[in-house]
Amino acid sequence: MRLILLIFFFISVNTVFAQEHAWVYFNDKPDEVAAMANPLSMLTQRALDRRTRQNIALDFKDVPIHNVYINQVMAQNGIIVSAKSKWLNAVHVFGSETDINALLALNFVNSIEFADNNLNSRPTNNSDIEQSNNKFEIEVNYNYGGSFNQANQIRVDYLHEQDFTGTTMQIAVLDAGFPGVDTFSAFQQIRDNNQILGGYDFVARSTNFYQGHYHGTSVLSTIAGFVDGELVGTAPDAKFYLFRTEDESPETPLEESLWVEAAEKADSLGVDIINTSLGYRGFDESKYDHLYSDMNGTTTFISRGANIAAERGILVVVAAGNDGTHTYFNIASPADATNVFTIGAVDSNNTIANFSSFGPSFDNRIKPDVCAKGAQATALDANGNVATGSGTSYATPIMTGAIACFWEAYPNKTNYEIMQMIRESAHLFNAPTDQEGYGIPNFETAYNVANLNDFSLNDLQVYPNPTKDKLFFKFLNNSLSYKVSLFDVLGKEIIKSKSILNDELDLSQINLGVYFLKINKANKYRTLKIIID
Repeated sequence: MRLILLIFFFISVNTVFAQEHAWVYFNDKPDEVAAMANPLSMLTQRALDRRTRQNIALDFKDVPIHNVYINQVMAQNGIIVSAKSKWLNAVHVFGSETDINALLALNFVNSIEFADNNLNSRPTNNSDIEQSNNKFEIEVNYNYGGSFNQANQIRVDYLHEQDFTGTTMQIAVLDAGFPGVDTFSAFQQIRDNNQILGGYDFVARSTNFYQGHYHGTSVLSTIAGFVDGELVGTAPDAKFYLFRTEDESPETPLEESLWVEAAEKADSLGVDIINTSLGYRGFDESKYDHLYSDMNGTTTFISRGANIAAERGILVVVAAGNDGTHTYFNIASPADATNVFTIGAVDSNNTIANFSSFGPSFDNRIKPDVCAKGAQATALDANGNVATGSGTSYATPIMTGAIACFWEAYPNKTNYEIMQMIRESAHLFNAPTDQEGYGIPNFETAYNVANLNDFSLNDLQVYPNPTKDKLFFKFLNNSLSYKVSLFDVLGKEIIKSKSILNDELDLSQINLGVYFLKINKANKYRTLKIIID
């Protein structure tokens, strides 16, 4: 009997004092009016310029989180604040379930979301999660070789020949660490040219971002590395911010919050592209695990943050994951996010790599979007030597660099337009598959088609925009013939090609949101962003 009582006592103590991860959401931002009146207090001029180019207005999400609220939460009994997000107006806290729920008594707290879904109003069954201790799944075998195949396969080498090497572009790499980037000879060129603009270690809360796991170093090498005759990154002249958000030892929900925090920083600095070869599904404590049903683009904290980054005009490039041969073979977060560009892996023969995670998303969107070389890709190893490794971790930055070069060629295109142009150049665009998405893009084709199809709309006016239910067209030259199609941000054709009748287009049956109107004039095309509100 005494033994039973002791067991019960220990179980009870453990239950009472179990520490939980949770997100605490606030009601408002008292400094909103003042912050909106002074945009440069929130964003750099480069960030504001990116918004202007893409016709994206400032909004509530841009306003910093209210520090007074954070301080009051920190002052509560047993609460640790580990991260914050202005986009989601929330803080990531760690504490007992009782202490966290007590925060609801604060009048500025709107709601609480526990990372353990069983503590929320919608419990889930985590029985289908398969744990993996190898989070990055890099296989280095030191077979030295050139990086020509991974560049030529998607024809980014053609863009280099046209003198598009990423010079005007800024890329934020969110990863597990960057040791050696400050010393390895393969990065000498970007150091000498001051292409590393800065960074931060969100895990250690340190300005020294040249630490952590070498995964981020390998990832960066496929974009920016240069070893003459052995390795040329896909955007060797781009500029970079390096953010460590992943702690290679534990796997906890905090890493999702750190990722969002880094994405917000990247946005404020004005970066064009975020590269992340990270994915979250299974955690050290299974109660936090994500299910396939969570891969619907909007459920996980990190995917919600990734979507907001895209809404701010950043092109977010995400690895699909390396679970293709596992019991759970689907994509992880934030690869499922609605507005990101998800990358699968192929080998040098254009064959899908068996480890590359499958789509579609749970809500049946095509994921991955496209593929690049991720099987036996050329990259740096932990010692700074040129080697080969496998994983969507490599396919993603290879694609990121190519996107940077392509966007450099068409700087006035929006992030959504760039993604769609790349999809349309891919070899499976008309017949996408669950594991390859739209397939392997061809940047030479995309570049030349864009050159061929671009035309002026000086003879046509489209209004109003934003609109509620109709678009009107005013023809300044009645002899011209136009056809239009409407696509959503994922490239799905909502209204198939049709001639404009009665100078108007009925949108009353279309859901609210952002769309792209593709206008065809004599087999030349122009795309306009349309907002239905």
